[in-house]
Amino acid sequence: MREVCFPAPDDITGKLNFLKTGPSGTLIYPWQEARPGLNGGALFKPIFNLPLEPWSWLVPAFFIGACIGSFLNVVIYRVPLNMSVNEPKRSFCPKCRKDIPMWLNIPLVSWLWLRGKCANCRAPIAFRYFGVELLTAFLFAAVAWFFAPASVGVVVFLWALMAILVSITFIDAEHLIIPTSLTWGGSVAGLIACMVWPQLPVLAGDAGNWLSGLMQGGIGWVAGFLGLWLVVELGKMAFGKKAMKYDKPVAWHLKEPATDTDPMLFVIDGEEIPWWDLFSRKTDRLLFTATEIRVSGESVPTGDGQLVIREFDITLPDGTVHHLSKITSLDGMATSVVIPREAMGMGDVHLLGMIGAFFGWTGVFFSLFAASIFAIVAAIFGRIGFGRQLPFGPFLAMGCVAWLFGGWKLWVWYMEVLSPPLM
Repeated sequence: MREVCFPAPDDITGKLNFLKTGPSGTLIYPWQEARPGLNGGALFKPIFNLPLEPWSWLVPAFFIGACIGSFLNVVIYRVPLNMSVNEPKRSFCPKCRKDIPMWLNIPLVSWLWLRGKCANCRAPIAFRYFGVELLTAFLFAAVAWFFAPASVGVVVFLWALMAILVSITFIDAEHLIIPTSLTWGGSVAGLIACMVWPQLPVLAGDAGNWLSGLMQGGIGWVAGFLGLWLVVELGKMAFGKKAMKYDKPVAWHLKEPATDTDPMLFVIDGEEIPWWDLFSRKTDRLLFTATEIRVSGESVPTGDGQLVIREFDITLPDGTVHHLSKITSLDGMATSVVIPREAMGMGDVHLLGMIGAFFGWTGVFFSLFAASIFAIVAAIFGRIGFGRQLPFGPFLAMGCVAWLFGGWKLWVWYMEVLSPPLM
């Protein structure tokens, strides 16, 4: 049985409890140990051999993370609105739209100094802006602390991963979408990182050369993307439609968004459903049995009552098609409606593929399992009033972070428990 080292709790590192000490007193990471099978030498040769202790990275990494977090606030606000992150170049107050000067846009400091308010109009600035900067700063510092002694090169890629995960978490929590521009870019970065440091996709195992790292990252991407894609497709087949029938006709209408960041709403019998929850695919459609239909305030013949609403247009019972941008209102009465729904969004599929590109198939399975546990706990607290329900994307991000900062040790322990002793 392969030996796994779990030092005592008073290990001088006080970190993940997995570091050893060499003859000269220097710290030895598991991926720096000499193991057979790789040219008979050390498992990894640093890209940049900088003689720096882990603690010397903390302060610079923290400040870099805070600055990147400030930029991520721009990404989180603009990307879901299809705005450029470069134009306008300066950040601005969402309320008064006034540009924020550089001296009032210092990460962490400015929000505290201004007490969470705009310097111009005094409108409140959400704590989220400060929280994103602080969270990113801590994540960057943690990555540098654990991984800079092994590879400065891979630290840069892991910083990129942390930035993407933070962006996805807050975008998905607020808008229920995961931009594929982030996950595709992250997947490419993950594959390159696996070539820079082949240990990355096999933190819980033995690494090979750069080609082996690339293959492990590719296998991880396939496992994450295709595995969750199958779950989504099977869920669509089993639970892809929700039929609602009423004893008597009920009112329905389309409701315009209240702000630029809100979606259009479909409202039936007082229940509001966001537009993006209805039309995840081009084939999705709302199917009515309508007793009354009004288009731009004018009644239209109901015929057999079958009204079809798609993401961008409607088809009336007589076959007439109207583009939604050409009408001012749509409402009526209905006795039944079939609503499309998804077991899980495709954004989660792309996200898990990206995680696999960084951490291989083992990281995929652990992240998915941990995300499920986090989601269950959050759902329990949500039911008793401690928070609102979140989509699955933030939990996948949490599972990924858990894997990076020690979850792989649980995987090693679990596999050792399952492995029979060798005689």
